[in-house]
Amino acid sequence: MNQRANGRRGRVHVLVVEDEQTIVELLRIGLTYEGYHVAVARDGRTGLELADKGDFDLLILDLMLPDLDGLKVCRRLRMRGNDIPIIMLTARKEIADRVAGLDMGADDYITKPFSFEELVARVRAVLRRRGNTGEPTVLRAAGLILDLETHEVRRGDEPIDLTPTEFALLELFMRHPRRVYTRDTLLNRVWGLDYEGDANVVDVHVSNLRRKIGDRERRLIRTVYGLGYSFRPEGEEKGGDEQTVE
Repeated sequence: MNQRANGRRGRVHVLVVEDEQTIVELLRIGLTYEGYHVAVARDGRTGLELADKGDFDLLILDLMLPDLDGLKVCRRLRMRGNDIPIIMLTARKEIADRVAGLDMGADDYITKPFSFEELVARVRAVLRRRGNTGEPTVLRAAGLILDLETHEVRRGDEPIDLTPTEFALLELFMRHPRRVYTRDTLLNRVWGLDYEGDANVVDVHVSNLRRKIGDRERRLIRTVYGLGYSFRPEGEEKGGDEQTVE
């Protein structure tokens, strides 16, 4: 049993077992910012030893690892009765490889390259299924209601039809009001590290999102000139927390 997950409330502890430096840094910084405590192992054997101690609530496990691959790590944990939730990362797109991971006992998988927002959504979904998160499933701000379970957005009783990208942007903004996001950060977080298109795509999607949520005067999603965008809920007092830039 994963005794830490079953016996402790509070901050969620995530173990990332991955050997690619770029992905390690993306997950370490991004998940820490989302409020998770993150530890990293660079090879399968070290990851297995850490996960076996029962000190983590979630394991993000790469399939291709030095020393001991992700499938073997997953299989050995399950054979030992360790039920820690596992999300597998794989660059292999073949269905057989994905099925193999699930058959070994993984809870979910995500293929590389991926957007951080997709991965963190899967993290939350797995934790919710395991009943191991105190995070809200509904976000509310400025009359907007964003339901993470149903993927629905409303303003009052009126539904708002958003594309998946618009939903991801709004969720990011609503989770972190007053934070200023640069266009590059939004591209990495929502479109993914592998996106090679024009950064103007951010402006287009923000414009569409503003229109759909009725932000005609740009009072909710504000343009911070020379930097990017920031979500400012209505009625926020001027003496609130200082804005930060990411």
